Amino acid sequence: MIRQGVSILLFGVALGTLSSGVATGFQASPSASSHPPVDIPFAGLKADAVIAAPFGPGAVASTEAVWVPGRTAGTIVRIEAKDNTIGAPIAVGAQPCASLVDAFDSLWVPLCGDGVIARVDVKTLKSTATLKTRVAVGDGRIATGVGSIWAITDRKGVLSRIDPDTNASVAEIYVAGGAASVVFADEVLWITSEEAVSTSLKAGSSTSLKADSSTLIKGGSLTRVNPHNNEVVEVVEVGPKPGALAVGEGGVWTLNRGNGTVTRVDPATNKVVATIALGGNVADGEIAAGLGSVWISASGAPIIRIDPRTNRAVQRFTGEGGGAILVAHGSLWVAAGPQVTWRLDPLLVSSMRP
Repeated sequence: MIRQGVSILLFGVALGTLSSGVATGFQASPSASSHPPVDIPFAGLKADAVIAAPFGPGAVASTEAVWVPGRTAGTIVRIEAKDNTIGAPIAVGAQPCASLVDAFDSLWVPLCGDGVIARVDVKTLKSTATLKTRVAVGDGRIATGVGSIWAITDRKGVLSRIDPDTNASVAEIYVAGGAASVVFADEVLWITSEEAVSTSLKAGSSTSLKADSSTLIKGGSLTRVNPHNNEVVEVVEVGPKPGALAVGEGGVWTLNRGNGTVTRVDPATNKVVATIALGGNVADGEIAAGLGSVWISASGAPIIRIDPRTNRAVQRFTGEGGGAILVAHGSLWVAAGPQVTWRLDPLLVSSMRP
C-alpha cells in the first residue's frame, strides 16, 4: 500500500511548490450554453426496471452490484446488477453520508451521525473496523486511488489520506476552504472548494489558503493533486459554490450550486473550456459522467443531460424524484421518488424529445 509517515504538505506555501500555479480568469466560455433546455416530463420515460427501494446520494457501483446508502435507516443496501434484486439492509451506524467507496475488499461508509467511517467486508457483510475519522461534508464525496482512501476531514480545507492497512490517516493536504468533494480518476485527485483562493498563495500555517484581496478569485476552486507525492499541481477557478463533481467524457465537471451551472475543465490543460447553464435550483444535486453524456439529478429535475460534444444542456426531465444519479453497469440509476429507483437505458433517455 503506502508507507507510514508520509510527510504533510502544507498547501499555503509559496507558489513555487505548485507545478503550474493557479489558473484564473473564470468566465463563461463562448461555447457555453446560456439557455437551458425545454422541460420534458420525467414520467414519460420507460424504465428498464422499477426497483422498490430508495436511491440516495452517494451510491457506488461494484463489479456485480450497486450499493446504496440509507441515511435515515442507518443501512446500506445491495442491488444486484444482473437481475435488480434487492439484498437485505445491512446496519452500519447513524446517518450514512457523503459517498460510499468500494475498495480493498471493503465498503467504506462515512457515518455523519457517529462521526466515523465504517469499514464493511463485502463478502461477510460485517463491519471489520471503525475509523475515528469524521467526514466534514455530509453531501460531499470520498474517493479511493493509489492504494489509499481520501476524504475531506475539515471544512476549512483538509484532505486526509487514509492507509487501508492501518485504517489511519497518514497525510494531510491543504486545499481552499469550503472543501466539499474529492474524486480520483486517471491518476489524479480533484477537489472542489466553495471559497475563493489567492493567486499569491502566501505562506502561512492556516489550514486554508491565505487570501490576498488584490488577486482574489471570485468563483469557487477546483484543486488538482498528484496522489503519488501529495503535491498540489493546479488550482482552477470554477463557478460559485462548486460541490459535486465528476470526471469523464473528456472533462472534469463541477456542479456549481451558487448559480445553477456546470463548469467543464480540460484535464489536459487545467483550463475552463465551458460554463453550462442548467436552469432551476440544483443545490441538492448530484452529477455523473459516462455513457456519452454528463448527467445531473436534482430535486424536481431527476435528469438533466449535457452533451459533451456541444457543451450544452440538451434535455431536462422534470417531475417527482431526483437528487441522486449513478452511471453503472450500462445504465442510469436515478431516484424516481422517495422509495423508488429507476434503471434506465441511456440511449432511450437521449432519444426523448418534448
